[in-house]
Amino acid sequence: MTSTNTLAEALAAGPVVLDGGMSNQLEAAGHDLSDELWSARLLAERPEAITEAHLAYFEAGADVAITSSYQATFEGFARRGVEQDRAAELLALSVELAREAARQARGKDVTRPLWVAASVGPYGAMLADGSEYRGRYGLSVDELERFHRPRLEVLAGARPDVLALETVPDADEAEALLRAVRGLGVPAWLSYSVAGDRTRAGQPLEEAFALAADADEVIAVGVNCCAPEDVERAVEIAARVTGKPVVVYPNSGEAWDAKARAWSGEAGFVSEQVEAWRASGARLIGGCCRVGPDAIGSIARTLSAAR
Repeated sequence: MTSTNTLAEALAAGPVVLDGGMSNQLEAAGHDLSDELWSARLLAERPEAITEAHLAYFEAGADVAITSSYQATFEGFARRGVEQDRAAELLALSVELAREAARQARGKDVTRPLWVAASVGPYGAMLADGSEYRGRYGLSVDELERFHRPRLEVLAGARPDVLALETVPDADEAEALLRAVRGLGVPAWLSYSVAGDRTRAGQPLEEAFALAADADEVIAVGVNCCAPEDVERAVEIAARVTGKPVVVYPNSGEAWDAKARAWSGEAGFVSEQVEAWRASGARLIGGCCRVGPDAIGSIARTLSAAR
């Protein structure tokens, strides 16, 4: 643990700052991520770069670092010739690299509590074809649970402070993930990718969030990797349906082109929106794709003023 308090306790006391996008920070440092493994490739090739990215966010004001395991799966590594034991080592390493960044932040006079969230991306992230923004993979809930459980077990074994079940496009996959985290002994948050007031797969958010309402393992629910304008309504629904703290970390407002593997459009993320999200019930707040340390620093200052 990087803090004597749990993240759940911190959320009960007030707002907590999440980090921003891992990939954009790595690309800004000059790393090529044009690979199906995305930032997970650097777990094996340049682990120190991942630590540096985490550290940049901690220094900017983030309280929570989300690990680089979003696209790290046994299946994805196997396609690159990485055997299962080595893949498990790399998954666990993602947690240790974030912990190392917290240790380095301590050496740079960062004294506030810091936590590590182990990222668990959706099944579609492994496919690397944009289907994480659609859902509806043609797999049953049981099949999705069998896919997620081994990776969750390894990440939980590395003892992060929380498991980030993130960018989930489909309520069926959320049900599978909620089944898979039972008994692991590590709390989790559940975060959907949404369009308007529905999941990317088209389910009403009321129904999607309701799945987590009675899940004791889940300490927060919310949305990520979505347009900033979709956040406030989702926060209100999540808070009302579950009674749990709400997590939000939207994109910059640009759109991802899966074929071109590039972002397009104009950035529309304005950190001043954070106060409205907080007022609606958001307690764990940061940014996702294309949101960097400067924006996270602005969020941290906004939330500090609110406290």
